[in-house]
Amino acid sequence: MDSQLIDLYRQLPAAKAAPVKLKLTAAHPFTPQYVETVVTQSKNPAEIYATRVKGRMLMLDNAATESRRRKELNAKKAKLRAAKERKKLGVLGRRQGTARELGLWGFDESQAKFALFLPLHRLWLGYMSELLNLPQPGSGPPRTPSGAAMHPKLLKADFHGSIMTVDQSKNTAILGLSGIVIHETEGTFKVVTKENKLKVLPKRNSIFTFALPVYSTLPPTHDPAAPLPLPVADPSESLQTVLDGPHVRLELHGNQFCFRSADRAGRKFKAKESIEL
Repeated sequence: MDSQLIDLYRQLPAAKAAPVKLKLTAAHPFTPQYVETVVTQSKNPAEIYATRVKGRMLMLDNAATESRRRKELNAKKAKLRAAKERKKLGVLGRRQGTARELGLWGFDESQAKFALFLPLHRLWLGYMSELLNLPQPGSGPPRTPSGAAMHPKLLKADFHGSIMTVDQSKNTAILGLSGIVIHETEGTFKVVTKENKLKVLPKRNSIFTFALPVYSTLPPTHDPAAPLPLPVADPSESLQTVLDGPHVRLELHGNQFCFRSADRAGRKFKAKESIEL
């Protein structure tokens, strides 16, 4: 085989005056077929391609996408607008429908069932039995609790689960209302009545009554160091409350009780000889 000598250092040929354009041809071009396939409602798709697409320069690009920074900016603007709208509504308007957003207490009124909160009431009875050191049933005739030892404990006690009744009030619309306390605020008791309704009872200018059991509702083997036993739902005793057994009624003056339960636990109360009614 003859070897061909190539001069690596020879001068390169001069560049052509006009570059040659590369042209690709196909038997079935994509663009005409695509246009004719998409334009299905027209009677003559080939004419539309020939008059509107063929020979024209078309800008093909991806659809504009919203950047991450733009999304964050729009979300921030929407949040500011919502805050301004809530500010215009005032305190009551801001709380309405935004309890979860503001971290406020909320309650679904469809869950206002008296039987649903009976276990909470029975748990409160066990709590009172341990707090006041009530005697066991059958230990003797019922004795009147000592007010000097009982009142300081009740001032700091938690009343969630108790049955609170409005005995006197300047608001005649709430007289006689009674129910299980499910939420206590600084100025109200929120109760669920036997009619399965949620009622808000203001403390101001009202006198309430609540009942305490005479005998302990805890089992005789209960250890004070152990947690309170959870109440067991018994269908035969679905409506049994403290009012169905031996109990004692006490009055609670709302004007002197305008504190949250957490604030009462660490507050020092001073005894007064007279109470402003």
